Amino acid sequence: MGKLIIKNKKSQNIAVILEEQPDAVGLVFIMHGLGGHMRQPHIETFANAYREKGFTVVRFDTTNTFGESDGSYEDATITNYYEDLEDVIGWAATQPWYQEPFWLEGHSLGGICTALFAERHPEKIKALAPISTVVSNRFIADVYTEDEVKSWKETGYLIKPSVSQPGVTKKLKWAFYEDRLKYDLLAQADRLTMPVLLMVGENDTRTPLPHQQALFDALPAKKELHIIKGAEHTFIKPEHLEEIRKITSAWIEKYL
Repeated sequence: MGKLIIKNKKSQNIAVILEEQPDAVGLVFIMHGLGGHMRQPHIETFANAYREKGFTVVRFDTTNTFGESDGSYEDATITNYYEDLEDVIGWAATQPWYQEPFWLEGHSLGGICTALFAERHPEKIKALAPISTVVSNRFIADVYTEDEVKSWKETGYLIKPSVSQPGVTKKLKWAFYEDRLKYDLLAQADRLTMPVLLMVGENDTRTPLPHQQALFDALPAKKELHIIKGAEHTFIKPEHLEEIRKITSAWIEKYL
């Protein structure tokens, strides 16, 4: 396992963990969510499931997150995270271990970024797993209250304590909200013709089951939706991590 630093289009540093396998059966890119990082337990759990099956695994910290790459969390947007995914894949395409079609897995904001990439480049994708994914601008009122949005716009910031990283306060610019309004996976979900795995925590209030069900219903091909009982948006408890590992592993087996 090796940590590398590569540059994105803006010449910012992106930290990457590359786990290369000799004679790899596949290649997967795994992406964290808003304010997350590549060493979070659920991201490592996904990576382990692929590595155990013989994949070369690439995970990375986007810019503008609480990780090892450049930038500040307050400047995060879906656009910036998506462009970093593009840049990591573009870098990988120059490496000897690169192969197509490859697999994509992402959590939350990483979910919508991986799914957007798959909608735009379906021929490159073998299988897709947008987990607890942001789905559509149509659902934004389910996520942020009117008071939150009003205060956010007036002050310029949304300020919240991190749930998955205790002691961290998340301060996000209004530009994030405006940028998020641009994105809707449902509009081109018919392009997701590859196998798709969806999972969501039973108690997820940020990307809840009805959002996942709407995406599931719009998917045209081989698809699965799993509800993780008792889990929140980010999988932290050991029993939930074990469950998502088992589901991911079984799904990989089907499409190897």
